[in-house]
Amino acid sequence: MSQLLFVKSSVFGDGGQSSKLADHFIQRWTASHADAQVVVRDLVDQPIAHFDLNAISALSTEAAERSPDQQEIAALSDTLIGEVQRADAIVIAAPMYNFAVPSQLKAWFDQIARNGVTFRYTENGPEGLLDNKPVYILATRGGQYHEAGLDYQVPWLKLILGFVGLNNVEVILAEGLNMGDAEQSIQAAQSAINALSFN
Repeated sequence: MSQLLFVKSSVFGDGGQSSKLADHFIQRWTASHADAQVVVRDLVDQPIAHFDLNAISALSTEAAERSPDQQEIAALSDTLIGEVQRADAIVIAAPMYNFAVPSQLKAWFDQIARNGVTFRYTENGPEGLLDNKPVYILATRGGQYHEAGLDYQVPWLKLILGFVGLNNVEVILAEGLNMGDAEQSIQAAQSAINALSFN
């Protein structure tokens, strides 16, 4: 069975442009995998608490020494990491809000990037520990940022994905969605999805 993890972060839910592109992507991916299973991690309907001192303390404490509250915090991180580890591919629907990813998506990454579990520090620098697998980023924006050199969203996503060992990243852009170019941009993004070759 092939498993696709869909990470959803639009505050507009199913009505968000990134969510609609993800639906198109999932239709294409499942059509290429007869035994497909899609796991949805909806970061808006099921929000993850922002990273704080309690989370850092819980994840840096040995399992046998954690308090009940710390065990609960660590269990969530374990669950989220387990979803990534079990997936054969990951699709991240990532709208741009104020030049960056949604805070809900940042909170997810804060739980995924875990020292000693998904990365480690070595004498040669950090090393990602996750098994590499295809990651597809569906990046939507209201304005035009890529050619203007103002894209801080996708480079950050690639950086943190590579930090945990996920370097096989494909990016689909849909820009200018609030500038009268929405239909053309969405169609171009859908065409780019249609052109993807899934193993």
